[in-house]
Amino acid sequence: MRKIYHLKTCSTCQRILKSLPQLETFQLQDIKTEPMTVKQVEEMAQMAGSYEVLFSKRATLYKEMGLKDEKLLEADFKRYILEHYTFLSRPVIIADGQIFVGNSPKVVQQAIEFLSHE
Repeated sequence: MRKIYHLKTCSTCQRILKSLPQLETFQLQDIKTEPMTVKQVEEMAQMAGSYEVLFSKRATLYKEMGLKDEKLLEADFKRYILEHYTFLSRPVIIADGQIFVGNSPKVVQQAIEFLSHE
């Protein structure tokens, strides 16, 4: 499976997508117009090792809702990701059994290198 969960309106996501080799081999899912299913989020969490890895603590809603002052459990991270797309750390790139979460330069470089060596 080759899939990328992203936001079409996010300039960072768009810049990263343009930098990826073999982009045409991926199925793209704009999580704002096509919400993630429970099964999709569960599969991502299983690959990533936890829901917390998928969760964006940089989301505006995270601060607005006062979540940074709460001790969140895995079930909380899952619930918030499913409730609002902004809580997913984007983009999430899934390629051939590997998952790359977020837009840090290190993660993006790892994804590019992985896709370049296939």
